[in-house]
Amino acid sequence: MRNLPISLFAIALVSITTSSWAESLKLNLRSQSKNPANPEANIKRVIWESGKTALIICDMWDDHWCKSAASRVVEMAPVLNDIVKTARAKGIFIIHAPSSVVDFYNDTSQRKLAQKSPFAKAPIKLSTSPRWGTAWCWTDGKREGVLPIDDSDMGCSCKGKKCEIREAWKRQNKLIEIAAGDALTDNGQETYNLLAERKIDNVILCGVHLNMCVLGRPFAIRQMVKVGKNVALMRDMTDTMYNPERPPGVDHFTGTDLVVKHIEKFWCPSFNSTDITGKKAFRFTEDKRKKSRE
Repeated sequence: MRNLPISLFAIALVSITTSSWAESLKLNLRSQSKNPANPEANIKRVIWESGKTALIICDMWDDHWCKSAASRVVEMAPVLNDIVKTARAKGIFIIHAPSSVVDFYNDTSQRKLAQKSPFAKAPIKLSTSPRWGTAWCWTDGKREGVLPIDDSDMGCSCKGKKCEIREAWKRQNKLIEIAAGDALTDNGQETYNLLAERKIDNVILCGVHLNMCVLGRPFAIRQMVKVGKNVALMRDMTDTMYNPERPPGVDHFTGTDLVVKHIEKFWCPSFNSTDITGKKAFRFTEDKRKKSRE
């Protein structure tokens, strides 16, 4: 179907395995053009069957070494919990992925569900390169180049003296319910097993931090794209580790928007939680800009 221009966007209807509108997710997936001569964003309205969709919650820990990052997680967590409840009720499979602290949940049914899922061979070799307690999918220079923000200082956005880097987390944030039937893992193979067992083709990523873990973890965007899943970022349910004192010298939330657009251009489209809940997209209270990432 030909794209129809509406304002700065083009909207097309793309049908992806569905039985009826009532049993489907209707998502407005936004992507960025790679053509410098035509830089406008593109929105495609797609239909995903909820029973063939997983939502992966990345590293929404109980604390963080950066006080500003920790406060934003606390602000976002109850909103994300409501979104997860709605997604779960629609039949979306929920995977909690609090990296490096999964041992906290060893005795839970959700952890055992991931461990007992039968082995499934992925179409490519899964990443085993270690970083921060799990395997890591590093920046793909041939595909994406460098990120649009400088996070070489690890991105503490606190004003004045920066926070000491340490492993502050022990579990997932308590504000996010881990319900019966959910799974819990930070392992790429276990994640792939869970998806294969349920014949899940569509994967939604949310959580923190977009320029680091949501891209690089073994269950996250780069890996899921490379194993052939239909991947989408829930862009109002994420944050970055970005210090505005570093290039490109924009405010923290504009920095996050730049990374979202990087993802949309080189890895996968994004959408707002509105498409799942029907409610207004989330916005951090500190984000005083006239325009948000919507």
